[in-house]
Amino acid sequence: MEEIKVETYVEKGIASSPRFRELVKKRTRLTLALTSAVLAVYYAFILMVSFRPDILRTPLATDVVTSVGWPLGAFVIVFSWLLTGCYVYRANGEFDRLSAEILGEVKA
Repeated sequence: MEEIKVETYVEKGIASSPRFRELVKKRTRLTLALTSAVLAVYYAFILMVSFRPDILRTPLATDVVTSVGWPLGAFVIVFSWLLTGCYVYRANGEFDRLSAEILGEVKA
């Protein structure tokens, strides 16, 4: 069965709004920046595991069993959580506010 797409005046108004395009551009830019940062840190860690495992095996201090690899691995995880928190903060603040303003303009 073929799906019929029906656009309402609200959907058309939102799609043609310059503020909506601004919102999409800001959200896309933030998403790409945060994704790039997470991937860079993750792949740097993986490359270090692959090519320089001796650095990761180095003890944190003399007479300490824990190596440098443990805190670096934990950093990768915590870093991704923090960047996720940054996105959620912006999405729940600025992006939601802009979305509500755009919807209000279109419905008015």
